[in-house]
Amino acid sequence: MSEATIAKKAAAVEAAKEMLTNAETALVVDYRGLTVEEVTTLRKTLRESGVKMQVIKNKILQRAVEGTDYEGLNDVFVGPTAIVSSDEDAIAPAKILKKFADEHEALEVKGGFIEKSIKTLDEINEYATMPGREDLLSMLASALSDPMRKIARAVKAVADKAEEEAA
Repeated sequence: MSEATIAKKAAAVEAAKEMLTNAETALVVDYRGLTVEEVTTLRKTLRESGVKMQVIKNKILQRAVEGTDYEGLNDVFVGPTAIVSSDEDAIAPAKILKKFADEHEALEVKGGFIEKSIKTLDEINEYATMPGREDLLSMLASALSDPMRKIARAVKAVADKAEEEAA
């Protein structure tokens, strides 16, 4: 193997290692059986949510996780492999992949990590069914505003009663 090829592969390993280190979440998927059109649709959906999908050779991924907390993922680096990752939203990749996999049986999540911790497939599915960030914020706002509404109604009722008695 030439030195140029070795340098190119070393750079690919470093790029993969950096991507995995920076990612909040990275899921390994098998996309075998999806049409080009379906993969394009999936990539577009992921991109709209700030999530990246990269096809990386298994050997490069295996070398990238050597000596890291993600060495346990070596078992899933088999067959056609794509990495779906997000640096910001930890749950978006799992949610998008789950929804897409429900509609397209050919897509299979093989494993990965969420919030920098390797998760089982059951845990990944659990994360995928959780409400999103916006939904959680909406629930929180609703929970906080409900007691305030009740206090406002009580104050208004007292004021109305005092006004009624004065008249």
